[in-house]
Amino acid sequence: MAKVIFVPREGAGEERVAASPETVKRLTAMGFSIVVETGAGTASGILDGDFEAAGARIGSASDAAGADVILKVNRPTSSEIMGYRSGAAVFASMDPYGNEAALAEMARAGITAFAMELMPRITRAQSMDVLSSQANLAGYRAVIDAAHEYGRALPMMMTAAGTVPAAKVFVMGAGVAGLQAIATARRLGAVVSATDVRPAAKEQVASLGAKFIAVEDEEFKAAETAGGYAKQMSEAYQAKQAALVAEHIAKQDIVITTALIPGRPAPRLVTRAMLASMKAGAVAVDLAVERGGNIEGSVKGSVASVEGVKVIGYANVAGRVAASASALYAKNLFAFLETMVSKETKEFAVNPDDELVKATMLTHGGQVVHPNFAEAAASFAASAASVAETTTPAAAAPGRKLARTASPVSGETSPDKPKRTRKKTEAATPDKKEGL
Repeated sequence: MAKVIFVPREGAGEERVAASPETVKRLTAMGFSIVVETGAGTASGILDGDFEAAGARIGSASDAAGADVILKVNRPTSSEIMGYRSGAAVFASMDPYGNEAALAEMARAGITAFAMELMPRITRAQSMDVLSSQANLAGYRAVIDAAHEYGRALPMMMTAAGTVPAAKVFVMGAGVAGLQAIATARRLGAVVSATDVRPAAKEQVASLGAKFIAVEDEEFKAAETAGGYAKQMSEAYQAKQAALVAEHIAKQDIVITTALIPGRPAPRLVTRAMLASMKAGAVAVDLAVERGGNIEGSVKGSVASVEGVKVIGYANVAGRVAASASALYAKNLFAFLETMVSKETKEFAVNPDDELVKATMLTHGGQVVHPNFAEAAASFAASAASVAETTTPAAAAPGRKLARTASPVSGETSPDKPKRTRKKTEAATPDKKEGL
């Protein structure tokens, strides 16, 4: 029997969808049966008929109950989780840091959850890197949003009536989003400069025709992790860098901040005092607003006026280019799923020894199995169980039934309908991982 993949319509504020007609066609060719919820792709410019033509069946949210695999953009909500069958494999951007309650809930539900944003940045996984595919579009959209709010033209224009000077754009953070912002601003004719604490960024910035701004001392030369992320810098370095940046920002028309460190609040890069020093009509874009923001005074989901500067704090910026973002995200998901389908038997199975699975699998078999989150989730579950026993000691609700998994690990066979076993409420506090 073919494995069933369900693609739901995302919640309010999310216009992306986790599949495209192209990936539906390719997944169908691999032996999957695809069900797409009505209207799931409408906001991304994909009609139900487009999915049907590619081989999908159009269904409703209730079809999630019969799915072996669920493909989502964002982590499922509590109500969605209740509609999944135990053992289902769920792929999404899970936002696991600081969300121990959600991880514990997915574990209790018995689903095997994969966090796409934890995909390792290795050559093999480049086509599965959702952070890069979505950040690339966020960097592009940040420049477009800034140009929209900026009351002047970006390129230099020489006319009979006079010359319009080129806008000065400063990009803070030269990761994927920052580099795309640099490239886009340059294409629009702006004079661009950028900064980053990673030494490797200097050459990348220069290759795009922008000027690099940074305090290049010994700490700067060692400021990059093995995974390619920026390290947390010392207070002394931050102070020197802040002084240099403050002087530079005062001369800029547009500032775009992109600095994020996984698992930590966004570093504060731009203060109110810096904004106050900028020219009248200046614009700033905070791409880290969902993590607390790089810019003091930025407001999530809106354009705020801070010290006379328009500070753009739109959330889910990649989603503001929904059609392109959905197409890329769907390809990321397909590339990952493809690694789980045997070329010989065409069967779908999760191999716990695969480095991609180890890096991304959050929950499995009723446990939070990812080493970065297992301890915190266990502590949360224990605390929640203690509170529940204190408040309703004689009326504990029966535990959810759990299956081992509908997505068998390599070497196991799985019937079409998994055997379900009763789990006591106390078992919500995991003591050890299921053997994978």
